[in-house]
Amino acid sequence: MKQLKALPLLLAVLLVGCGQTTPPADLVILGGSIITMDAANPVAEALAARGQRIVAVGDEEDVRAYIGPDTEVLDLQGGTAYPGFIDAHAHFLSVGAARLQLDLRTAESWAEIVDMVAAEAAVTEPGAWIRGRGWHQEKWRSAPDPNIDGLPVHDALSAVSPDNPVFLTHASGHAVMVNARAMQLAGINDDTPNPPGGEIVRSTDGRAIGVLRETAEALVAEVMESEPVAADIDRQIELATAECLRKGLTSFQDAGSTVEEARFLLKKAEAKELGIRLSLMLSEPNEVLTEHLDELRIIGAGDGYLTIRGIKRWIDGALGSHGAWLLEPYADLPSSSGLNTEPLEAMRETARLAIEHGYQFCVHAIGDRANRETLDIFEEAFKANPQLHDLRWRVEHAQHLHPDDVPRFAELGVVASMQPVHCVSDGPWVPQRLGEKRSRDTSYLWRDLLDSGARIASGTDAPVEDVDPLATFRAAVTRDMGADGVFFPEQAMTRQEALRSMTLDAAWAVFEENDKGSLEVGKLADVTVLSDNILEVERDALPTVQVNEVIVGGKIRYRRSK
Repeated sequence: MKQLKALPLLLAVLLVGCGQTTPPADLVILGGSIITMDAANPVAEALAARGQRIVAVGDEEDVRAYIGPDTEVLDLQGGTAYPGFIDAHAHFLSVGAARLQLDLRTAESWAEIVDMVAAEAAVTEPGAWIRGRGWHQEKWRSAPDPNIDGLPVHDALSAVSPDNPVFLTHASGHAVMVNARAMQLAGINDDTPNPPGGEIVRSTDGRAIGVLRETAEALVAEVMESEPVAADIDRQIELATAECLRKGLTSFQDAGSTVEEARFLLKKAEAKELGIRLSLMLSEPNEVLTEHLDELRIIGAGDGYLTIRGIKRWIDGALGSHGAWLLEPYADLPSSSGLNTEPLEAMRETARLAIEHGYQFCVHAIGDRANRETLDIFEEAFKANPQLHDLRWRVEHAQHLHPDDVPRFAELGVVASMQPVHCVSDGPWVPQRLGEKRSRDTSYLWRDLLDSGARIASGTDAPVEDVDPLATFRAAVTRDMGADGVFFPEQAMTRQEALRSMTLDAAWAVFEENDKGSLEVGKLADVTVLSDNILEVERDALPTVQVNEVIVGGKIRYRRSK
């Protein structure tokens, strides 16, 4: 098979030798190293693409035969090209939406967030919603006063925004802080019961403090403005696309789109108006999905720019908000083992729908119990359908695993869709939640998963984290938390494994390994060009590596100003 792939290049050389002209390529890349992720030809000097596809990969002298009068020639100037980086788990529209609201990620105290809201309220029409995202109580210099389990009480926030409802999403996306006006609009008071799978956090005297965990977020979300109009979605797409390309991404696996959003993105793909390739997971209740799964299942719409073949469910919450579902109680909150956010019977019904309609089932599972229950549901579905093979169902996050469940990923053929940057971002406070031993034994077990034969597909979970594949790579190979040390380095990936997790294995995770993930003849000409070779550069120099160019479908979509 590898010999067949080399035939186009061999033919080109023969034609030149006979005085014949090789059909010119639209793009030729040369002047540096090309890391192909093709085991038969791991490093090349040049690449040629015609249309969206690669027609030659090899020595520069040979590939130059593809240069014609209209060929665009990209000189790497000593840089290094890679298969286009793939984010295996993030939230595309939310990346754009995050640019349109308060960015709370850098806040170092609750008081700083209150000040940001006060400034926004001063320039916002009364009655209009103020939104923000990115706060995390474990990353503040000190706990707010007063606080409940480290979480702020809404009084100071409400005082600076009496006329505007406020909705501030936790960095994890699994909790929100709202003000008094928002609670009033939602009808939340001290006596409002917790919804299934959620919690209205209360003080010791029973007062709602303004923090809503997991499904309780919907109590306020449902009374916010209706879904954005098309113009707003267009702006979100524009902002998200620009951010992704600037960071080096060519493909993006979106971890949760509504039916309405999927239809809108499908229209954009068919109109050739997407600048990055998307693979969507639908996230709607089972009764809604039942009506739309056959209609929306589509592979490679718009010349390979949009695929819809996944269903996303949340079986638990996040560790930071004490929502991850654990086998044992939290070390710092012994009264809780987290939250099961979706009934198991509903999860089994989703599994049935996925089997029936040919979808991947993708389950958010962070805690060790959440992962065990998810693997049990997967295994049950596979045993009930022995005629089906290679389904590539996915566990999204797989952050904390009981050691007994690690080998089940490879045994069941389940994708471990993980976000290495979460390890170094959350690592400083994970032992607080789980204790030192449980953190070591269960948290971010990349080495154990890989050694057991599992495949890891790496993403960022943006906008929870920055949509930056180079940060993903650094976290995967170093587990370096900066001033807080290194998070159990024995579980780190090798550089080759980390690169594979964001190229070839990320493509495999959505059945796209025949089109993406490596630079081979016949595959899509999706290429990320970096200033240095991340497989060889000194560890201390990894943060200095920059994205030079990004190519999607043979067209340069981003070029860094130098």
